[in-house]
Formats: sequence, C-alpha cells, structure tokens
Amino acid sequence: MQYLLFFRGVCNLGALRGEKKKMPRITIELLRKRCEHNEGEISTLEELSLHQENIERIELLNQACRDLRILLLQYNLISKIENLHKLKKLEYLNLALNNIEAIENLEGLESLQKLDLTVNFVGDLRGVKTLRGNEHLEQLILTGNPCCDYEGYRQYVVATLPQLKELDMTRIERSERIKALQRYAEAEGDVIRGYRKYAAIRQAQRSRRESLETSEITDENNDSADEDAAFWNSTSQHTPEDRVAIARRTMKQQERRDGKSSTSNQPKKSALRLFSPEGRPYNVNQAKVAFRLNDEDDRENVTLDVTVYKHLDTSFVDVDVQPTYVRVTIKGKILQLSLPCEVTTDKSVAQRNVTTGSLIITMPRVNRLTALSATRKEVKSNKSVRRIRATPEVSKREYLEIGPPKRDNLDDLLRIVGNDEKSTKKKVADEDFVDNPDVPPLE
Repeated sequence: MQYLLFFRGVCNLGALRGEKKKMPRITIELLRKRCEHNEGEISTLEELSLHQENIERIELLNQACRDLRILLLQYNLISKIENLHKLKKLEYLNLALNNIEAIENLEGLESLQKLDLTVNFVGDLRGVKTLRGNEHLEQLILTGNPCCDYEGYRQYVVATLPQLKELDMTRIERSERIKALQRYAEAEGDVIRGYRKYAAIRQAQRSRRESLETSEITDENNDSADEDAAFWNSTSQHTPEDRVAIARRTMKQQERRDGKSSTSNQPKKSALRLFSPEGRPYNVNQAKVAFRLNDEDDRENVTLDVTVYKHLDTSFVDVDVQPTYVRVTIKGKILQLSLPCEVTTDKSVAQRNVTTGSLIITMPRVNRLTALSATRKEVKSNKSVRRIRATPEVSKREYLEIGPPKRDNLDDLLRIVGNDEKSTKKKVADEDFVDNPDVPPLE
C-alpha cells in the first residue's frame, strides 16, 4: 500500500511540475562548454564535470562521451541514476548532493571503482545488491543518506558487497567482514524495518509539498516581492521536492534580474572594423591564434600557416582569399591579414595538417611578366587608342668555336681579287729579277 501511495504522489507532483519552467538539460553545447580542456572534442573526453548546473536528468552521455573515466555530477537535482550503462571505461562516478532515492542501473559500469552518493535520499538500502556485478568497486560513500541511520546499516552493506575495501571513507577490515557475514540475516531485517519507517515519513513529505505546489499554481501570475518574501520566510525541509522548489524560485528571480538589467542603458560594444574608410584591409586577430605569413621562401606563392586546435572540426573554420587580403574565421572569430603582394584567388588552396591540425593556405602570386608579354597592348589616352605590337625578346645562342674564325663570302671574294693583283705584281717582279751569282742559294 505504501508503494502505491508513493507512485501516486510522484505522478501528481510530476503533473504539477509540468506547468512549471523546465530546468536545464545536458546538451551538446553544455558538453562543449565543459570540455575546453580537451580542445572542445567530446568523443575522446575522459573527464567531465557538470556540477552546479541544476540538472534533473542524466542523458546524452551514453552516446556522446563513451570514453569517460571520471564523471562529476554533484550538486544537481538528479532524481534517478539512468543512461550510464554504455560507459564501460568509467572508474569514478560522483553523484553527491542530488535527489537520488534508489541505487540502480549501474550494472553496465564494468570499470567502476568509486561511487559517491553523499547527501542524497537513498532510503531502500536493498539497492546495493545491484552493485554485486561491479567487480572492481572498491569505494562506496553513502554518508548523509537516510539509510545510514538504519540499525545494522554498515554490517548489511559490508556483507552484501564482498569486493568493497572502503565504506564511507572507512577501511573494511577482514574481521569486520566475517562478523558482518555472521549477522547478515539480522542486519537485513533491521534494514527492512528502518526503510518502512522512512517510507511513511517520505509519504507525509510528499503530501505536504503537493499541497504547496497546488497553491503556487493557483497564484502563478503573482510575481510580487511579497510572494518571494513569503516563500523565503517559510520553513523548508530537507526533501527532494523542497530542493527543486528552491532551485526554481532562484532561477525565476535571476531571470527577473537579468530582464531588468538588459532593459537598462548599457554601453554597447563597438562593432569590429575590418576596413579603413579608404577600403584598405586592417590586420585583425580576433581569434587570438598564432600564425606565420611567409612571402620570402617561395617566389611563386605566399603561404599562411595558422595554428588551429588539432581536434577542431573543419566545419568551424572558413577561409576567404581576396587579391589583397586573406580572412580566416574560426568559430565566429576573425583573423584577417593584409597581403604583401597581389595573389590569385582561384588557384589558392587551403589544407589541414593531419599531424598538428594547423591550417595551411597557399596563395600563388599574380605573374605580372605574363601580362606584359602579350602580343598586343592597348595604350589608352584622352584622345585615341593606339595599338602597339609587342616585340618579344629573342634570345641568341652562342656556340663555342674551335679553329680560325669564319669569314663572310663577300670578304672571300674581295680577298680573291686582292690575291690576283698580288700574283700579277709578283709575276712582273719576277720578270725584271736578276740573279746575283755571289749570293749562295737557299738550302
């Protein structure tokens, strides 16, 4: 009968909560915000902290963060342990200061070594039996839960979980385990009787909170300061329902304060200026990333190397190459650089380095010599347009020659004529020659 009343109370309270403002949920945006230490990469995340986020339900972690080893969810409004069975590598789970009332759905955590449930609302201690399959579980913390007040509590847990080495930060000795096993049946009876008493108390707490929720729904349009003062001056109890009500009221007040502050006159941030009044591009590094612009090593290209997070998805990076400047947008932040020379936009290439993840942009220079070597040029003047034929420069080959230099044919002809005159003169001289007998002949 008590279980039936408990279920009915939860259903009615859930119906009442449905009309209230929804609490924060675990989303991809929240995960990216909390995993900046892993360069924004979610799939390879090993440690995640989602504390103090007013989360009411565990979700999305099964699909997005399967490599988690440490999960911190303390100081939230989580009422049920769920959607964690695919985290096979999880070693430490912290659910302290939440609204958990039962130990359940932890059988799939094969590597779990430490479970922290400090200051929750665990009443049915028999749920620790579901932890027998967690062979590596060595530390369990249940301090601050109602079950800790049951007679035989420690003996029952020690006897139920033989793999435990510490319970509530106290080491379990071998002698203590032997005594707990001897008194197991008696301790189990004490735990069951303690839970029956606590279940009756919980039913009264739910009925009280249900009536308060009904009155709040009736006056839901009353947001005056008197209503807030009455709420904060009223007596609250340490129950899951009161914790949720306090969180909702706090969020409601915060929203009202934010609304007032947003309507007040606040100085507006100046818009980012990318160009001068004359149209000259500015050098802007809004993304605050390291970069290197190289225009000396390569005569053909200008290279820009931008340091980008190794695991950052390429969809968050946008490149815009213009003749006089290049702009790189990384997650909405702009890096703009003025180029030292004019480049060709249609032949520019942007690539990611597979090893480091850096972005490399190669921009070919504009070849001005090619433009000047056209066959025709158009020279524009105020009166007319004249067309001038460009005379391409012809290179002349030079050969290494061996022997006497070659002479032109004309020189040879002139030389022939000159030789005939000399020969005739020689013949005339020979006819007038008189030999001297006193001169000896040449030998």
